[in-house]
Amino acid sequence: MNFSKVKLVLLDLDGTLLDDQGNIGEQSKKYARLLREKGVIVTFASGRMFSALDHYAAELSVDGPLIASDGAVIKNYPGGDVFLKIGLKESKVKKGIDLSEKHLVKMVMCTDSEVLYTEHNEATLQLIDRFGAKFRMVDNYRDVTGDIIELVYVGENRQSFQEIKKHFSFPYSFGLKLAYSKSQSHFQYYLEVKKGEISKASALKVLLKKFKISIQDTVVVGDWYNDVALFKTNAIKVSLSNAVPEIKFLSDVKLEKSNNDDGVGELLERIYSQKQ
Repeated sequence: MNFSKVKLVLLDLDGTLLDDQGNIGEQSKKYARLLREKGVIVTFASGRMFSALDHYAAELSVDGPLIASDGAVIKNYPGGDVFLKIGLKESKVKKGIDLSEKHLVKMVMCTDSEVLYTEHNEATLQLIDRFGAKFRMVDNYRDVTGDIIELVYVGENRQSFQEIKKHFSFPYSFGLKLAYSKSQSHFQYYLEVKKGEISKASALKVLLKKFKISIQDTVVVGDWYNDVALFKTNAIKVSLSNAVPEIKFLSDVKLEKSNNDDGVGELLERIYSQKQ
């Protein structure tokens, strides 16, 4: 694969850049720095909130935009200048609060930087995994309905979740993306509600336009289902050995190393060698 014209490398974080212990490999750090000296942007596209990315950005010496919350947010690091923020309309947030109360289902609300919860919903926190996000208790959800990116419901009553799903779906609601799942370990149902246009791929388009970079001069690296939209673009698509089959199928380059072997470091070194 010819990497000589690459100007942007977009890395997934968990399961890709990070090993299973949450560490960045030394080879990745070294060649990310060397590529930046060559004018190549090396950055993240993660499902994590921005506030859970900044220490990794510092460790990798990122100087540029980070894609957070699966594409709902693009902020510059360091500095925090906002390039993109796609939140729910306040009317949808208020509707979500009403549904939570009506069907007696616990919920939290996510901004671009923290998870908001009330005292009534505090027990839910141990079931919400947001990878290092900051949590903040508020007195009343109705006082903080602006700038909400995602609603997350947690509970045991399947019928209640079906009712909430129905009211967030056509013909009751338009333009929303729903993710419904069940935890086998906690025996809980989960429902995530966000704007429908959110994806890492749509956020990438914003970056490419801002920096006047062609998609063909972009490398994307991922491992999980939330990377599928990225892997359906015309970027150079690279997967590690631990990636799910669908990601591997869509890949242009399949590395033999996994995230635990610093596979990203090997890729960055390969790109750097073609920039010499």
